[in-house]
Amino acid sequence: MKVLMINGSPHANGNTAAALQALQTVFEQNGVEVQTVHVGSKVIRGCIACGRCAQLGQCTFDDAVNEIAPLFEACDGLILASPVYYANANATLIALLDRLFYSTPFDKRMKVGAAVTVARRGGCSATFDELNKYFTISGMPVASSQYWNSVHGRAAGEAVQDEEGMQTMRTLAHNMTFLMKSIALGKEAYGLPESEPTVRTSFIR
Repeated sequence: MKVLMINGSPHANGNTAAALQALQTVFEQNGVEVQTVHVGSKVIRGCIACGRCAQLGQCTFDDAVNEIAPLFEACDGLILASPVYYANANATLIALLDRLFYSTPFDKRMKVGAAVTVARRGGCSATFDELNKYFTISGMPVASSQYWNSVHGRAAGEAVQDEEGMQTMRTLAHNMTFLMKSIALGKEAYGLPESEPTVRTSFIR
């Protein structure tokens, strides 16, 4: 089992990293390989809807998006983690995710997804909803915990003082591990669910 964790914080050793470390400890205890990529301080432009990815098989802008794509394809589970800025995720992370999910042609169904949010006080649930939309548009089951996947802290290191938040992270990792292993067994026995050709409609015709 492999999990890819994308840290959207510009602070590599901040509270978002502390939340991910709690997850990683449990994953490794359960024999799950973990790779973390920090993107919050990178220069990543947003999607321009050029459509070139359909021809190239990757994004036309050759940056971190194309570097992360093969890691995403190889993983069994994906964790998206972000600090909360003005009740939503870091804009750099969103720019990356828009392009990453749209430009990658591989089948994402049954990869397990989980969103993790970190805030001083408010905005976690809005950011949590924002990140989960990437999973649910891609046929990816969403792992749950004992609460919404949020941790609170402002100054670096304060997140570890949020005992409920840290427990939520550990529970998430245990549940995600179980779900990934269960899906792997299901795929081995039954394959992927049957899918239909995509139907795209417009509101004006």
